[in-house]
Amino acid sequence: MMRVMLATGKKVLVAMSGGVDSSVAAALLRDDGYEVVGAFMRLGSPGESLHEDDACGLDSQSTILNQKSTIKIGHQGCCSINDAKDAQLVAAELGIPFYVLNFKNDFGRIIDYFVDEYNAGRTPNPCVRCNDWLKFGRLWDYARSIDADFVATGHYARVEHSPGDGSRLLRGVDHGKDQSYVLFGTRTEHLRHMLLPIGGYRKPQIRQLAAELGLPVSNKPDSQEICFVPDQDYAGLIRRRSPQTVAAGEICDSAGQVVGHHPGHQHFTVGQRRGVGIALGYPIYVVDKDAESNTITLGRRQDLARTRLTADQANWLIAPPRDQLLRCTAKIRYNAQPVPAALRATGDDELAVEFDEPQFAVAPGQAVVCYEGERLIGGGWIKAAE
Repeated sequence: MMRVMLATGKKVLVAMSGGVDSSVAAALLRDDGYEVVGAFMRLGSPGESLHEDDACGLDSQSTILNQKSTIKIGHQGCCSINDAKDAQLVAAELGIPFYVLNFKNDFGRIIDYFVDEYNAGRTPNPCVRCNDWLKFGRLWDYARSIDADFVATGHYARVEHSPGDGSRLLRGVDHGKDQSYVLFGTRTEHLRHMLLPIGGYRKPQIRQLAAELGLPVSNKPDSQEICFVPDQDYAGLIRRRSPQTVAAGEICDSAGQVVGHHPGHQHFTVGQRRGVGIALGYPIYVVDKDAESNTITLGRRQDLARTRLTADQANWLIAPPRDQLLRCTAKIRYNAQPVPAALRATGDDELAVEFDEPQFAVAPGQAVVCYEGERLIGGGWIKAAE
């Protein structure tokens, strides 16, 4: 496909996770003439283990690894040391410098957020927070320290830079892989310095490019897990981090009648159908969670229907529509399709979204992200739905 040359010769810091997407992103930028520097964010994922002879100084602020450095690991997954090794091998193949950045202390903030949100009865999205706080937060701070002009990632989204029209964040061409949702919190001042090289490609094309380039990760599976919960036992993590918060409570039906008991409301999310452990003679869903009373409410699917939501911590990539409703499409979770809606700014950092058709399982704590066509225009964190 045709690629647009933006600012060849300038320096770009590429967040390299050790996966095929960020690896090809680094290769494309190198081939476009950028001075590419690779960076792996060490976050302290469970199961990390370094051989004492091979530690390579990974507890320092940043460490450059050469081709002969060896990393040994007991855990495979997003942001693990094994992934650092893969990213190092790719950087060596591409002939670019490569650093491991120790963000372990910063990552603790994301885990605390995850635990606090579940304890408050909400459904968190740590991947969005990781992008906001680390990839386009702390990583950008590091980029400035090495005089980099841009930060790049391997997200399936697009950013267009125009001298007269500013910068716009767009959905990825591959709508099945589109990751613009998790980038909604990007600040406009950071958007001007963001590059997303693979957003104009589809996943099979990226794997083909990786194979043609001889990258060792061309067939590496995509990570599907939250990196700090590799066993997907969210409640177990919360119990370990805050044991006093997980306690047995009541399960009620939509009429308020007690129909069972649960081991802790943190085991459940709004919209959940499987694993409830209760049979009422009809398909049941978790339709509400009340952290204060430690109660789970079950109901039918129609009990999940919502036509309006409010959100806070809004981030706008356009002028906020304060005086009237703005037609848009909206996503209420990462793997949802955008649906027709209307949007309005209701305060300094608040917004409201009205859906043309009722939406199901609108979960407080998740993000709502809004679009005009392909362009991401803003979003916020869901507070409540009606």
